Amino acid sequence: MLAATLLASAALPAQVTPNCSSCAVWNTPQAPFRIYGNTYYVGTRGLTALLITSSDGHVLIDGGLSESAPLIAASIRALGFRLEDIRAIVNSHVHYDHAGGLAELQRLSGGEVFASSRSAPVLVRGTVGRDDPQYAIAFPIAAVARVRPIPAGDSVRVGDLTLHALATAGHTPGGTSWTWRSCDGHRCLSLVYGDSQSAISADDFLFTKSADYPRALEDFAAGFAALEQVRCDILLTPHPDASAMWDRLAKREGGARDALRDSSACRRYAETARRALDKRVSAERAKMP
Repeated sequence: MLAATLLASAALPAQVTPNCSSCAVWNTPQAPFRIYGNTYYVGTRGLTALLITSSDGHVLIDGGLSESAPLIAASIRALGFRLEDIRAIVNSHVHYDHAGGLAELQRLSGGEVFASSRSAPVLVRGTVGRDDPQYAIAFPIAAVARVRPIPAGDSVRVGDLTLHALATAGHTPGGTSWTWRSCDGHRCLSLVYGDSQSAISADDFLFTKSADYPRALEDFAAGFAALEQVRCDILLTPHPDASAMWDRLAKREGGARDALRDSSACRRYAETARRALDKRVSAERAKMP
């Protein structure tokens, strides 16, 4: 019922992503909910957006598609928070399904957008570079007016909120995961927004032999290692299905209070991605003369 209300109340203009066969399903409205402590899910059914709140202002992670922006805005308001209190918007990676709504959400909130040093110029330009594995098939996004580059290992702070940037490139050259702490009373957990780790590309891109992105395999390896080592009580991902969000949420709603918590989730996420990358690399090398 709330999802229908959100759809009806999302009266803001939204440009539809052209020729995107998955976008309508990804953008299915999803009622917002608390993940843990001051961390809330405000994305759509297929694309994660997170709101982390404090008395000094909030942080929003990712913006979905361009047409997701009004749904995200409506979800934030439905939880009782003001868009104008968003001080920072951080991005995982620059593809249209996670960065498409950033410009509109920045306009609505006035929040400053933060992204990795490799991602920031892409967001300002609105188009990915030739070093992106999906360069030949990526849709453009609305250019973001102001983006502050964040070096790997640096942090974004809003009041008592601190989000740490973790370099997890490979899926894109500037891919970034984010880590922070959320508390419920005296019980604090480490949350990780693990960026996409899939080796998806245009048909003509080779991860094993790219002049435009020669460090792709090294970046993947470093990102896998980082995810395996980070403290991780709750894993969240840009596509919620990649971390079994809906299965875990159903278990929690069925009475399993800690169903979202899994201290091995980040390690298994990296292991699964590494196996998939190994298959991709083997397939590429098998075709080499």
